[in-house]
Amino acid sequence: MQVPAEKQPDIHKIIKILRKEIRHFEVPIVTEVSQRRRDPFEVLVTTILSLRTKDEVTREAARRLLDKVHSPQDIIDLKEQELARLIFPVGFYKTKAKNLKNISKDLIEKFESRVPDDLDELLKLKGVGRKTANLVITLAFGKPGICVDTHVHRVSNRLGYVATKTPEATEMALREKLPRQYWIEYNDLLVTWGQNICRPISPFCSKCAIRPYCRQVGVVTHR
Repeated sequence: MQVPAEKQPDIHKIIKILRKEIRHFEVPIVTEVSQRRRDPFEVLVTTILSLRTKDEVTREAARRLLDKVHSPQDIIDLKEQELARLIFPVGFYKTKAKNLKNISKDLIEKFESRVPDDLDELLKLKGVGRKTANLVITLAFGKPGICVDTHVHRVSNRLGYVATKTPEATEMALREKLPRQYWIEYNDLLVTWGQNICRPISPFCSKCAIRPYCRQVGVVTHR
């Protein structure tokens, strides 16, 4: 669904403000891993761990795992129970341990142990969805992509920049209208803002630097 042009928030001003404001907050763990060393395998593994898991939990689990594994073969060499123990208590840790095993197997057999830099190829890996694939494309390879998680979906709709029902629909809407120069950083900006200011319930609108450009769609109570 398209938002009428006359009601569009000024995305250029919003991006400019967010670039400045998020310096006060801790960056998402996947971004932290990519900034430390742009290793596609580490970015992929950390992204898998981060799904439906709070950043502080993912951060510790990723540290434990990446201290021990550095390649798909390292994961294959671990017993699934040991892998699950290492990443506990991330959400669905047993399923993620199984997925990491399957992904590593596919990487070895189909991609010579290297993480592909193509969205369609990444989506062929069992357990890798569009959010994960786009995040790997942008953070590990620096290629344009739009990663939409719950924060990006929520904030984009609250702003009134898109009017969508699902993260996938948000991604497609953003691909049509978000200026391409913002694609790579859009996830970082909105995830950080969504974690700290534009919370799911009762967002901190009184502290929000982009409130003048926000339509507050769906906001019932705020602080």
